[in-house]
Amino acid sequence: MAAEHEAFRRSVLAFGAREIAPIAADVDRKDQLPPEIVERFVDLGLIQLMIPERFGGPGADLTSVCVAREAVAESGSMALAQLAGQNGIVAYPLLAYGSQEQQERFLPELAKGAIACVCLSEAGAGSDPTAMTTRARRDGGSWVLSGQKSWISYGKAARYALVFARTSEPVPARGGGGISAFLVETDRPGFVEGRHNVKMGGRGIPNVEVFFDELRVPTENMLGDKGDGFRAAMRALHLMRPPIGAIAVGGAQAAFGYARDYAKQRYQGRHSLVEYQGLRWMLADMATRVEAARCLLYECVRQVDQGAPLESIATISSMAKWMTAKTAMRVTTDAVQVLGAAGYMDDHPVERYMRDAKLTTIYEGTSQIQLNTIARGLIRSAAPRAVAPRWAAAHQAGNGRVHHRSEQVRS
Repeated sequence: MAAEHEAFRRSVLAFGAREIAPIAADVDRKDQLPPEIVERFVDLGLIQLMIPERFGGPGADLTSVCVAREAVAESGSMALAQLAGQNGIVAYPLLAYGSQEQQERFLPELAKGAIACVCLSEAGAGSDPTAMTTRARRDGGSWVLSGQKSWISYGKAARYALVFARTSEPVPARGGGGISAFLVETDRPGFVEGRHNVKMGGRGIPNVEVFFDELRVPTENMLGDKGDGFRAAMRALHLMRPPIGAIAVGGAQAAFGYARDYAKQRYQGRHSLVEYQGLRWMLADMATRVEAARCLLYECVRQVDQGAPLESIATISSMAKWMTAKTAMRVTTDAVQVLGAAGYMDDHPVERYMRDAKLTTIYEGTSQIQLNTIARGLIRSAAPRAVAPRWAAAHQAGNGRVHHRSEQVRS
């Protein structure tokens, strides 16, 4: 890792120890996102990390987003780690497919720290988003959206939503064709928030059902060409998988560190737990898995930041997410085992780490979907494109620094 990334990591870890660790358990118990911590993430330039400097953002690279998420998760909250680089999930496709007018309209607001969400999954179209039934019909100078989306993080807590809907007539039974993407202000009439889901882990980040009740969106809010939305969705997913992996690595590191320290201090008879070979081997296995997952993750983002072809990014980002999620589940589960009965109680954070780790195997593509993507990449016969994604080229042109003002998070 470059020296500037390491300096950034240390500053985020200091922020995490100071402001995340003391509230992490309470955020989980109350399942509420404290407005003041969101404001701190905005003040420190963390939510908007990926917005280019020319639009007023920090202009950080994907490595920096992963560094920030890993450090926040290691500080004690895998849930709050999602706030680092949070609006990049909309900024990525906007940089790749958005018109100049759209970029100048939306990106400066995202640079101020506006939260964004993606409305893609439906109850019958989760791992297969091409089965979506949400519709958009043209009506004069507007598109009118109707339908429902499920498991949407943030919902109306977000200022902007990237909404995917079918615009083809008639609707194809399957396939990515005919899906379009729309940039939507969540305060528009017809953007209706339904029930708030109660989750096993990732608590504190709102997760809701969203309904589109004849939601009217101007034609200029369509992102890219009609029917091109599925490509935008896949680009966003491929590029946001490594940051999920960073949360997994940070959570696994936190669980390992806690289990190691507990084992050093906990005695059975006259011997500390670390004196027993069985537990020493468990700790060695945990540490090795975390380091291996971290190495794959940062090799992945190194390739992304250097402008690797999208086909290569798709494969290695799925590898990174699959491996880091698998590692997080294994290491957090072993951490609970090291603590024994104590680990099963909420007096210790390892049970929360284990619940949070499970989410990394599901969102932004399940582990099984990652294996399918990896397999397709391995057997693909076509030569990869040599052209780097537009957003990557923009960062390489001077916007890919760790932080636009400082290598450290401002206190």
